Amino acid sequence: MKIGVITYPGTLDDRDAQRAIKLAGATPVPLWHASDDLKGIDAVVLPGGFSYGDYLRCGAIAAQAPATKEVIKKAEKGLPILGICNGFQVLVEAHLLPGGLIRNEKQHFVCRDQRLRVENSDTRWTGMFSENEEITIPLKNGEGGYIADDETLKYLEDENLIAFRYLDVNPNGSMNEIAGLSNKQGNIVGLMPHPEHAVEPGFGPDTPIATRSGIDGLRFFQSVIGQVVG
Repeated sequence: MKIGVITYPGTLDDRDAQRAIKLAGATPVPLWHASDDLKGIDAVVLPGGFSYGDYLRCGAIAAQAPATKEVIKKAEKGLPILGICNGFQVLVEAHLLPGGLIRNEKQHFVCRDQRLRVENSDTRWTGMFSENEEITIPLKNGEGGYIADDETLKYLEDENLIAFRYLDVNPNGSMNEIAGLSNKQGNIVGLMPHPEHAVEPGFGPDTPIATRSGIDGLRFFQSVIGQVVG
């Protein structure tokens, strides 16, 4: 199975995503933002970073890139798409997921191990989780506050499209503690935390003041492999 990873100017987690895909058992395929050739991929990851320097709005310019426009076309045909942090912002700006993402409530960049509750395990990227399962995924963002109007929030709740919620603390002031969403078809998932940074034991310094993430993130990539190959 081939999973593409798009690199935009300012992307910084593309290599991490490629490594996670490889550890999960698939073949990572680097994709360039300026090309609409998706190289026959079976799924795609929009990774974290600061695409185009976060000018205009985070993800706004990346949403107009040739590679992203081709992804939008493929999304309608069921291509599995995972947007991580800046990738989530791109999905929102491309209108593949609803709502918006704004500056963190306390106006500070947040970097921490973040506990999440899995709200929807019926997607291409969450199939190896259990509903209501609690997991830990690293979080690092400055503009991760999820917002939407009342009608959109009701739709997300009623249709079970909230994929993940923050537990213990809401690190960026997101409405309804929303950490991640899926679309109705279940092929698109976007979230602010970084599963690609929790794919192997011993990641990061093992001290009380540093992230000590485990391997909960690996199942995102194993899930899509199982869904597509299976």
